[in-house]
Amino acid sequence: MEFSSKLLQNAVDEVSFLPGIGKRTALRLVLHLLNQDQEVTTDLAKALIDVKTKIKRCKNCSNISDQDICEICSNPKRDQSIICVVEDIRDVMAIENTEQYRGVYHILNGKINPIEGIGPNDLNISPLVEKVQQGKVNELIFALSSTMEGDTTNFYIYKQIEENKIKTSTIARGISVGDELEFADEVTLGRSITNRIPFENSLKN
Repeated sequence: MEFSSKLLQNAVDEVSFLPGIGKRTALRLVLHLLNQDQEVTTDLAKALIDVKTKIKRCKNCSNISDQDICEICSNPKRDQSIICVVEDIRDVMAIENTEQYRGVYHILNGKINPIEGIGPNDLNISPLVEKVQQGKVNELIFALSSTMEGDTTNFYIYKQIEENKIKTSTIARGISVGDELEFADEVTLGRSITNRIPFENSLKN
């Protein structure tokens, strides 16, 4: 793709770096911004810089937050003794949209995946185990996707906290095997949370 302006080419190259956006889509977006008032482009640039420089990770659950403690963890109406274990922020958003869950979360920031070189120490697992060992948790809900990596991660965490004798459950298999949580419809996901089953039962399947 030939460009008459190196500035335009640089902008297109940067936008096309985003996932799911090719050169043609990037060019269309950049040309759209070029035709907008400068204020629009400035506001967009500032919002992106703020996302990178000002957003924090919640000290309790690793959720994305504007404060040291996210709104979910600081909400007195949430049950702090029930923790839903998820892969990333997108899963939190998906579950929150169901309006069926009133506990809190723990974000692992990934799943165990030996093929990609991701082991337990690369994930946010240790703080979760510490919470359980400190007696702060009554139930862990494993809500990772029904993939080999998700099941491996669930089992690893389960073995780490097994001696603590807390309740462990997993979302019901309304979510198809191999599906990611973020793509599940709200009704199915909500029922999967509400009708969760003991984790031990899932090991027998």
